[in-house]
Amino acid sequence: MKTLLVLILACALPALAPAASDWAVRPLADDFVVLAESPSPKDVYSRTPGLARLPGGRLVATFHFSGGEKESGRVMTSDDRGTTWAQRGTFAFGQARPFVAGSSLYVLGVRGDLMIMRSDNGGETWTTTARLTEGLAWHQSACNVWHTRGNVYLVMERKVGTETKAWPVGTLAPALMRARADADLTRRENWTFASELVFADLIRGYRQNQPELDFFGVPFFPQAFPERLPVATTPKRRTNSPMGWLETNVVQITDPEHYWYDPDGRTFHLFMRAHTGGTGYAALAKVVERPDGSMHTSLETAPSGKKVLFLPLPGGQMRFHLCYDEVTRLYWLLSSQATDSMTRADRLPADRYDLPNNERHRLQLHFSKNMVDWCFAGLVAKGGSPRESRHYAAMVIDGEDLHILSRSGDHRAATAHDGNLITFHTVKAFRRLVY
Repeated sequence: MKTLLVLILACALPALAPAASDWAVRPLADDFVVLAESPSPKDVYSRTPGLARLPGGRLVATFHFSGGEKESGRVMTSDDRGTTWAQRGTFAFGQARPFVAGSSLYVLGVRGDLMIMRSDNGGETWTTTARLTEGLAWHQSACNVWHTRGNVYLVMERKVGTETKAWPVGTLAPALMRARADADLTRRENWTFASELVFADLIRGYRQNQPELDFFGVPFFPQAFPERLPVATTPKRRTNSPMGWLETNVVQITDPEHYWYDPDGRTFHLFMRAHTGGTGYAALAKVVERPDGSMHTSLETAPSGKKVLFLPLPGGQMRFHLCYDEVTRLYWLLSSQATDSMTRADRLPADRYDLPNNERHRLQLHFSKNMVDWCFAGLVAKGGSPRESRHYAAMVIDGEDLHILSRSGDHRAATAHDGNLITFHTVKAFRRLVY
């Protein structure tokens, strides 16, 4: 009888075992609402989705199209958690993000200088655009905003010098900006800017193309500062720009047991996309508020005393977004998933965009309690091909859900970089992903 039972179980087990497809990672939010679509996908491209939530629940989205009409920026709102959207305004600058400060809603971006506009009625009407700087050149994306002690903090990146002839991420200086949340943030005098660090000044030998970095493969490709270096010429030309950092998020460490915790609450950490030619690293800096109110930017240090410029982070090679959840006391990371960065550049398909580390069609979600160790929460969305991007996304918590606005493309897109859609996705009950 025992032998017979064993034989019955052995025959039944294959039928009871889950099919291979049951184990597959399925996208959390592949379905989407289209907020905007390019009128001409081959020469008008979707850019810089930004997302905010007002205290009453209204969602505010910003984005713009490049290559089309001059006033390409749009503000849209939704009062039904993203099901339907209404246009509320336009703006004539790029790289914008919406954020709430006090009782006002702002949109901050770049047109050479820093440009900002304000709404005091939930985005229904807007002030004229104000200029926060004069004669400077800035850069950013719709990265996160941090609130603490009645202040709002965010980072913009100043372009320093003109020596770089390539993509100038090596000569960007992230600048943490602080203002009282109840002040009029369209006025320059209400902002304090931190001191600046230029990436190219941090690494000895950078400008001589002999950076004194070894043992972890950075940079992955040789560089030819201040020019681009050809990495492949077939089946298409692909080039590498010198190393750099960009698209900065700001957070504070909240765990008193953390090595980098500041009990005075005056230290802010800047997490940036690291352009190294490889994948899986972000760049890191920190800003400390001094007693006189000034803010000083420097590199972080490990307990050994060694400087920390690069830090492992899933998707750190592309623009990512950070969000802190007060309920779980976890940091959430929205980023691009790389799957084939070790494919030789001259063996990539001709329609694959840029270098091997520049994959843009898989949007992933992670969580962490310390900004160093990341747990995979899920694949948010993926395009049907590398051309059909889901990337450069912003996110906001809305009750139990996580809303995401993505710079996207479909089969009509010019490239993975130059998409034709702005899409809205929702991860339902996102906290249930924690394990």
